[in-house]
Amino acid sequence: MTAIDYEAEYNNRRRVPEHEAIAARWAAASAKWRQEADLLADQAYGPGERQRFDLFRARGAADAPLVVYIHGGYWQRGDRKAQSFIAREFNARGIDVALPSYSLAPAVTVAAIVADLRQCLKTLYARTKKRPVVVGHSAGGHLAAAMLATDWAAVGDVPNDLVRAAYALSGAFDPTPLIPTSLNEALKLDAASASAANVVIGRKPPPSALMVAAVGGDESQEFIRQSLALVASWSTAGVKAECVVVPNANHFTILDELARAESAVLARIVSLANG
Repeated sequence: MTAIDYEAEYNNRRRVPEHEAIAARWAAASAKWRQEADLLADQAYGPGERQRFDLFRARGAADAPLVVYIHGGYWQRGDRKAQSFIAREFNARGIDVALPSYSLAPAVTVAAIVADLRQCLKTLYARTKKRPVVVGHSAGGHLAAAMLATDWAAVGDVPNDLVRAAYALSGAFDPTPLIPTSLNEALKLDAASASAANVVIGRKPPPSALMVAAVGGDESQEFIRQSLALVASWSTAGVKAECVVVPNANHFTILDELARAESAVLARIVSLANG
């Protein structure tokens, strides 16, 4: 049996040489929407420099549902402002969108990043009294799943069912395979910390929760396996979980589904938010 080359499987920048052009396109679209949107920018949810969120509000929708979108970047890079473009189609459909930033490795651990997002959702609930649908891409997909699986009763001052549904795009749900790769230089994961961050084997959401794990058809076999593994594990525990393969999408272009008006991915998340 051939050993898996985890560097090749998980180093998406190497797998998709055009990633810089894709990111530049996203940044331009994001800057444009930040100028045009009804935007409440740079709201604090903690004292840290990156503990901030932007809230893109749907015009004319006083009681709009809320989607929280968590960016990716292997818990070590990325910023909400460069992916603000994903809010446009949701806003057009009467849905508010919150985009948080969060502390990054190597300054903090993956566990601390999970705690950041919990604090962000707690702050958002205090301000809006809305239960969000949490959407995330790549490492953000892991964080979205972690929010769905959170024991909110232990967090306090929010409903026990604060997050009822999550939608992950190309989630890295189990960081264990990253240990031997260059991506771990910043993460500094070992077997114990990777296992603790693994949402496939960790605490499961209640059976009332809904999890969708979407992955691009052109992604590595490991990313496809990650989504299938999460869905299999959570389904066995009684959670409503499903895997969606998006044809002709790689690890980056799958995010364009959130900005494509006719996208089935977009339509499903809108349906969850309105549900």
